[in-house]
Amino acid sequence: MDTLSYKTISANKATAQKDWVVIDAENQVLGRLASQAAKIIRGKNKTNFTPNADCGDNVIIINAEKIKLTGSKLTDKVYVRHTGHPGGQRFRTPREMMAKNPAFILEHAIKGMLPKNRLGRRLFTNLYVYAGGQHPHASQQPKEIKLEY
Repeated sequence: MDTLSYKTISANKATAQKDWVVIDAENQVLGRLASQAAKIIRGKNKTNFTPNADCGDNVIIINAEKIKLTGSKLTDKVYVRHTGHPGGQRFRTPREMMAKNPAFILEHAIKGMLPKNRLGRRLFTNLYVYAGGQHPHASQQPKEIKLEY
């Protein structure tokens, strides 16, 4: 006889309801937008959130070149990378990164807010960032959402 009157239902790859959402990054603050997008990608905004499964939505971010950084972060913040060779440490500011690849700053911020394991690497593939106002995912009929902080 089953003594529990309820069962906890965990989402998995087969039962997850994955939707497509569009977020417009125009005049949005980088960190606030990134944390909301990471929450949606992870699935924490859903009632059937399961920590060990990909139950989040696919997120499309448009107008990435119009993102805002508060204070003097545009010139003072530094992205550091290393080439792998001796003396190969390289530094770039967000202004330089925006000129080269506007989508990188948002991708970098959101990736840092996802889990650092194979699930996080899988979840990162659900993010699509575009510099302009157009995206090629119209056939998925994404819903536009307005972020409120």
